[in-house]
Amino acid sequence: MKSERKQVKRMTGAMRIIHWANAISMVAAVITGLYIGHPYYQTLIADGAVDKYVMAWNRWGHFIVAIIFDVTSIVVAYLYFFSRFEKPYKKLIPTGKNIAEFGEVLLNLVTLNRRKKFDSTHSDSFNTVYFTIFHLLLIWMLFTGLQLYVHGLESGQSSIGAWWPALLHLATDWTIPVTGGTLMDVRISHHESMWLILTWVAFHIYYQIWRTIFWKEGDIAIVFGGSKFAKEQES
Repeated sequence: MKSERKQVKRMTGAMRIIHWANAISMVAAVITGLYIGHPYYQTLIADGAVDKYVMAWNRWGHFIVAIIFDVTSIVVAYLYFFSRFEKPYKKLIPTGKNIAEFGEVLLNLVTLNRRKKFDSTHSDSFNTVYFTIFHLLLIWMLFTGLQLYVHGLESGQSSIGAWWPALLHLATDWTIPVTGGTLMDVRISHHESMWLILTWVAFHIYYQIWRTIFWKEGDIAIVFGGSKFAKEQES
């Protein structure tokens, strides 16, 4: 029995662009979001922060990267069901096969690869569920973030008309009772969700390195070249 490698396409060029756009946007969103919540570097600037529009620039940057997140989230949601490359939703259906695969991948992780009874060539149920949680967190950040944003338009007007704040209220006012009943509850939930996402990112990076080391299939290369090199057994 000998083991050989085969190149397996795992991400298209568009998927890799979305991945890195999200990664860069996340870094920018965390930096600007932390400043908006608690300004932490104006003392490093000679002039007063109010004269440098530091808060305004941070709010603008936060809003721009939020728009990028929104657009990529819509694209990812579309690809979940209609991608011609791979349809992740099929791995989310709780069939016996998917549940068993999820369990095997989890056992593979906790046993440090001592048990591996699944095909790691393509995306598995564990990874798909894991990424779905991430995208749900992003959607939650979208709604709570827009709820915080629309309260800055207290007049009910915007530069593009009254329809914009009205639409935002219609789409996001439900987040207030869900989070506790006040706008501060929305703000706290938005902030705490950021830490959940950062925890997700930390595990994501760890797990990609972990798979690369233990599986020896070049998983970390997927986000750069789009391919991995899976083992195939020949008698």
